Amino acid sequence: MTSQLSNAESRSVLVVDDEPGMRTALQANFLRHGWTVQTASGIRDAANAVERATFDLVVSDVRMRDGDGFEVMSLVRKDSPSTAVILLTAFGSVPEAVKSMQSGACDYLTKPVSFDQLQATAARVMQRISGAPTATIAAPVAPAASIPSGIIGRSPLLLQTLQRARAAASTDADVLVEAESGTGKELLARYIHDSSDRGGKPFVAVNCAAIPEHLIESELFGHARGAFTGANAAKIGKFEMADGGTILLDEIGEMPLNLQPKLLRVLQEREFERLGETRTTRINIRVIATTNAALASMVDQGRFRSDLYYRLNVIPLSIPALRDRSEDIPALAKFFAERFATENRCALPTLDASFLQQLQNHSWPGNIRELGNFMRRVLSLHQGSVIDASCFTKEFRPSTTQHIGRPAMPPPGTRIADFEKLHLENTLALAHGNRTHAAEMLGISLRTVRNKIKEYGLPPRSYA
Repeated sequence: MTSQLSNAESRSVLVVDDEPGMRTALQANFLRHGWTVQTASGIRDAANAVERATFDLVVSDVRMRDGDGFEVMSLVRKDSPSTAVILLTAFGSVPEAVKSMQSGACDYLTKPVSFDQLQATAARVMQRISGAPTATIAAPVAPAASIPSGIIGRSPLLLQTLQRARAAASTDADVLVEAESGTGKELLARYIHDSSDRGGKPFVAVNCAAIPEHLIESELFGHARGAFTGANAAKIGKFEMADGGTILLDEIGEMPLNLQPKLLRVLQEREFERLGETRTTRINIRVIATTNAALASMVDQGRFRSDLYYRLNVIPLSIPALRDRSEDIPALAKFFAERFATENRCALPTLDASFLQQLQNHSWPGNIRELGNFMRRVLSLHQGSVIDASCFTKEFRPSTTQHIGRPAMPPPGTRIADFEKLHLENTLALAHGNRTHAAEMLGISLRTVRNKIKEYGLPPRSYA
């Protein structure tokens, strides 16, 4: 067993559960991974154990005959604030999840819990606590309830999404995530992967909108040597690279119609042929697709195959827009401020209550990505000890009045194409030439922006 103790030889855990079978199973699992384990059959036993010893981690059932896991957490927080707590329950509900996070639990898992998932969660909790930054931000910023894989927040809508994501992770069913740009779709996909039995296997992300249309099939499925001009060597595709793990098909709505039948076959049969080959390759993968478009509407418009849509939409998930979970904005602002200070080796400023209120009052159409970019701008240009409302006003007002000010409307009779070209040029200028940002502003895909630049003869090298 000594080889298993390298990462956890100093780690101790208290397991609290009134079911003897579950208690024994959890104890055996932690012992097998090198933990020092004590057990308690209820609130009274847990109180005695906490009085006698200090633990690195407490894993407690929520509902027990003589009380609940929140009482255990209260005992632990009173005697040992640094101890991490993971709550387990067979009666998962959104209100219970919210209460868990608001009460200070490091994580919340629903029974039946995978022991591998529990160990992965325990390891991440320990790493997060041991590596937590010492710098703090003055009140009223509340501590962030940070979920593994970097998801930050504790709003009921977010916790509801995470609860569904955990349930999805316990299966191999394909998942479709529909959400606005900048909400963290890839983070949610990684969270599902990390929480599943495939957590230690490959996670391969493919941005369907960023690959030129004539290269998508080769990128996804690979090709044989000589399959096409320039194919000087055989190449494996993203699906093969993800074998055993998870493949993320980001912006699946940009998948060309002519490739959708082949993708459908891969989803149904878990097999494909590389370009230029007749040999069939079988794979064992989990597929997660994401989109900022309404695929159901695209199906109605004939822009997306209905059979592919229904095959992807086995477990539908959505992520709330930032405007719908504004209570998470202070925690996110803290996160971005800490990351900026670490990257730039500078002092962490205090985020004044007036500044945080301004952040919460804004709708953030670009969601978390927009908030992160705004925080970087503010912290770069205002390097004092306090960031207050005046910093928000100085940095936000130019982007809304000076840059986005309404352009003059073209005269009646102007061709739509001419107006579209002008609008595209203005938006690209506003985005400082960044095509990805321009696509988000216009609500269209990156591929469409690239095609329009080519169609209207705009100089492609001017735009990143």
